[in-house]
Amino acid sequence: MDIQELREVPGAYVITPRQWPDPRGTFFESLRTDLVSEAVGRPFEVRQINYSTSRRNTLRGVHGVLIPPGQAKYVTCVRGALRDMVVDLRVGSPTFGQSASTLLTPENGVAVHVAEGLGHGFLALTDDTCISYALSTAHVPGTQFEIDPLDPDLALPWGFDEPPLLSAKDAGAPSLRTALERGILPRWLGRIGTP
Repeated sequence: MDIQELREVPGAYVITPRQWPDPRGTFFESLRTDLVSEAVGRPFEVRQINYSTSRRNTLRGVHGVLIPPGQAKYVTCVRGALRDMVVDLRVGSPTFGQSASTLLTPENGVAVHVAEGLGHGFLALTDDTCISYALSTAHVPGTQFEIDPLDPDLALPWGFDEPPLLSAKDAGAPSLRTALERGILPRWLGRIGTP
């Protein structure tokens, strides 16, 4: 596996697997928690795995989890294609408000590790896109928060050509500025990649 920290959003990593093709198809390791833990500098233990399916042009996010409990994510695409987006929502971070986009498909096998305190979202590029999230903590009701994925101050490079399909919750999410004023965003404690 090749594990590279995103320069735009420290604490987020792109993981590109080594693939072994043969006449039957391809094999690769999707997740090695030992290698991810070594790269991010702290244990990544999976406590819950979620899947969501989306039709083309569905935009989900930008979502985060309050700290505590915090939640790191390991995101892969198991069907279809998606544009993954990570946003630095850690107040006081030198890269606060910056984003990074990565194309995820089953064929490229690329994954994204999203550290605690970072926001995450994606745009489905095909019908029946399925995304998998391996999470470091189990779901704790009432700890999730949303940021408007179309906030003009963030100007996230989604790349859609028509208005995306959003949930009511995402369409009504506060802007980054409003979330900052409400004090709902995590604080950066001065170490890259940690809240």
